[in-house]
Amino acid sequence: MSNHQEGDTEYMADECEMEDVEDDMEDESINRERGGVESDTDEYDNSSGKVVTAAQARRGQDIQGIPWNSLSITRERYRKTRLEQYKNYENIPGSGDKAGKDCKNTKKGCSFYDFRKNSRSIKSTILHFQLRNLVWATSKHDVYLLSQFSIMHYSSLTCKSSEVLNVSGHVAPSEKHPESLLEGFTHTQVSTLAVKEKLLVAGGFQGELICKHLDRPGVSFCTRTTYDDNAITNAIDIYASPSGAVHFTASNNDSGVRDFDMEKFQLSKQFRFPWPVNHTSLSPDGKLLLIVGDNPEGMLVDSQNGKTIVPLSGHFDYSFASSWHPDGVTFSTGNQDKTCRIWDLRNLSKSVAVLKSNLGAIRSIRYSSDGQYMVVAEPADFVHVYDVKSGYEKEQEIDFFGEISGISFSPDTESLFIGVWDRTYGSLLEYGRRRQYSYLDSLL
Repeated sequence: MSNHQEGDTEYMADECEMEDVEDDMEDESINRERGGVESDTDEYDNSSGKVVTAAQARRGQDIQGIPWNSLSITRERYRKTRLEQYKNYENIPGSGDKAGKDCKNTKKGCSFYDFRKNSRSIKSTILHFQLRNLVWATSKHDVYLLSQFSIMHYSSLTCKSSEVLNVSGHVAPSEKHPESLLEGFTHTQVSTLAVKEKLLVAGGFQGELICKHLDRPGVSFCTRTTYDDNAITNAIDIYASPSGAVHFTASNNDSGVRDFDMEKFQLSKQFRFPWPVNHTSLSPDGKLLLIVGDNPEGMLVDSQNGKTIVPLSGHFDYSFASSWHPDGVTFSTGNQDKTCRIWDLRNLSKSVAVLKSNLGAIRSIRYSSDGQYMVVAEPADFVHVYDVKSGYEKEQEIDFFGEISGISFSPDTESLFIGVWDRTYGSLLEYGRRRQYSYLDSLL
């Protein structure tokens, strides 16, 4: 992956050229670099900021609270301009043009998840433009996300947030374990995040790993995966081993994948690959690791020894997202060639479906726990929800403005959360699963 951070402002010009549009929007820009106009049509404020509700959206209010009526540009014109001017980041030039030829035509306009709420009281942020796994739901009401140098918990019931971990200063473990760095870390820049099984793991730009159990005070474990100059932690995958012990896998830019046992608080396995690993996903049965990174080819490897079982050929650029379907037979990969590819273990000679984005790279992928839906995030503006059982033929397209920090289904599939990073309209979008017969069910 590229060695840029949020502070390297050049990447924003690569991914999202908004300067030309700002001239048309005058002083009431929705761009993150300047102040914006606060909507005066919100019905209420909570103590922390603005909320746009489903009822307000049904009455025609913009879901992000953007006051289009007072701007010199319409939403439709601004969307058209974004589509025309957005520049997708590519490590391999022309990859998006090559990949578009094989893409499936999907039926758009479906509604699988309905808009519930947009909360601007919580500002979701990112620190690296290629890493967008910074939002995690642990229930249909509880979400964890990165906001500046704080990892926050947000309740969609109360619309209130609380700080879980602050990494701006010194963070040190409160428990003693043999391989833990007792001196901890100072001013950690969080590159990636995962929350599952009551465990929160934050990865940093210098290979830091900070582990906190949500049901214990303090930090449980701190370690540095590598002292390599290019040590950034790109992704974390938390899972339960067959024995029931909680483990997590860390993917790093030093081409390493490391497995940590959180029952013993120690490194249990370590694998090396020919190129930086940007994302890994463990199969539901725990036998296969899906590896993607700075190579157009991905690979399936044996999770016990790291040996390659089969390469995955089809993408034209570097990949940053992967996910297994709960059936353990199909899985998906997301690439900077602006496609998400669906694969089937029974025939890996080529992908069984190719899904095209609108603006840019596929940065994050999640399957719902029941396997009904797959959600895919672009770098900005668009999140796609596909009906898996239709063979990915049916699609809901969620359309907004801003960089996407992460996406997450709740474990019960009832909620879908989307983190939006924007200096003025940064927020957390919440959608609820549409139930066709929910009214009738309530009568039974």
